[in-house]
Amino acid sequence: MRVVMTSLAVLALMACSKPADAPANDINSDMADTNATMMDANATAAATPAALADIKSTSWEFTDKDGQAIQESVDENGNYVAVSGTKHIDHGTAIMKDGKACFTSAMTKEGEVCWTDPMAAIGNSGETTSDKGEKLTVKRVEYKALTM
Repeated sequence: MRVVMTSLAVLALMACSKPADAPANDINSDMADTNATMMDANATAAATPAALADIKSTSWEFTDKDGQAIQESVDENGNYVAVSGTKHIDHGTAIMKDGKACFTSAMTKEGEVCWTDPMAAIGNSGETTSDKGEKLTVKRVEYKALTM
């Protein structure tokens, strides 16, 4: 939306700054070029997954290093629960910090572990890397509240 509003402002300024003797074709040509640029910018924005602004109310699926299929959800308060089927795996808190999702387990003494944003839209997978260099492929799924 910001791109559209900015483009409209630019178009208005361009229309006001044209000399009175400028042919109508130049104005129409400039507007066509601007419209094409706007369409290209919108297509690029639509093709690029959005960065994760907040980890709250998100759910993820991944396979851990032991080959266990994990489902993990972060609720609206920033509390996460990770399960494998009906088995409770982990729980704690999660926050976004400097563009990374940071988890602090209530079950271990590991402390905060931060992971890069996989830039995955719901239904898509992406790779994330921990501050320790561990890599993990995660799939973002529709939010589902999990319980311990």
